[in-house]
Amino acid sequence: MHLRIGTRRSKLALWQASHIKEKLEERGHSVELVLITTTGDKVLDSPLSKIGGKGLFVKEIEEALLRGEIDLAVHSLKDMPIDLPEGLELVAVTEREEAFDVLISAQGKSLQELPRGALVGTSSLRRQVQVKRFRPDLRVETLRGNVDTRIRKLQEGHYDAIILAYAGVRRLGLEGKVSQVLDWFIPAVGQGSLAIEMRKGDQKVAQALEFLNHRESSLRATAERAFLGELGGGCQVPVGAYAWIESEKLKLRAFISDLRAERFLEGYMEGPPEKAEQIGKALAQKLLTEGGRSILREIYGES
Repeated sequence: MHLRIGTRRSKLALWQASHIKEKLEERGHSVELVLITTTGDKVLDSPLSKIGGKGLFVKEIEEALLRGEIDLAVHSLKDMPIDLPEGLELVAVTEREEAFDVLISAQGKSLQELPRGALVGTSSLRRQVQVKRFRPDLRVETLRGNVDTRIRKLQEGHYDAIILAYAGVRRLGLEGKVSQVLDWFIPAVGQGSLAIEMRKGDQKVAQALEFLNHRESSLRATAERAFLGELGGGCQVPVGAYAWIESEKLKLRAFISDLRAERFLEGYMEGPPEKAEQIGKALAQKLLTEGGRSILREIYGES
């Protein structure tokens, strides 16, 4: 088959799309990349939570899919809204790369070693509240842009440290810049996996892509996305979820927090991997009853 992959233009997005292109070409398909600029790439002066959330990185690509201009799209799974447009579906979740966040600091210091009042840059409310909870003395400001832009701003002295997804750093060969792996931070839903999206009912494309789905990563993503979906799936709320499979059980840690990190509700649940969706929903309901509903009301009332 000849397959057209829709992708954003950033260096990381191109790496991800090229990675899938190579895998498809190994199977004998001819593949081209179609570069698409999304709203999230153009609007860089506002926090994502204020301008529409994660869907800003996929909307134009999904529209191209629906128009038949491309056959599949490669996204970072963490950028995917829970509800997909009518007519589209996720056909594969790729094997998960390292899911945690990393700190890159100007002097190679860890989060514990940063001086009092140091400025940390991150685009994520989830990361912001976890920094505030761990080091309330630090200042945290929004930092948007691709990985190269964020690292450049750190090197130019605009920030003392920045936080990025380990997966993206590794994919770009920038591991040498990492000061610390923040493995006690709860990651973003789906962080580390790629999502392959296509039009529903396109059986030939589905058959060509199904080998890309990694069952364990897909189950982990199902639990995490079910948790987020049960909370309403919003980008305005600091939320994290991390599922893993161990001793034949799927285990899920997750949190929901207010914007000041004063009310930080964390929970854990486990069960059979085939019950991934139920586990995610059940943990969300548990946190909602423990105070999560009032956090959601407060945040959406303010926003």
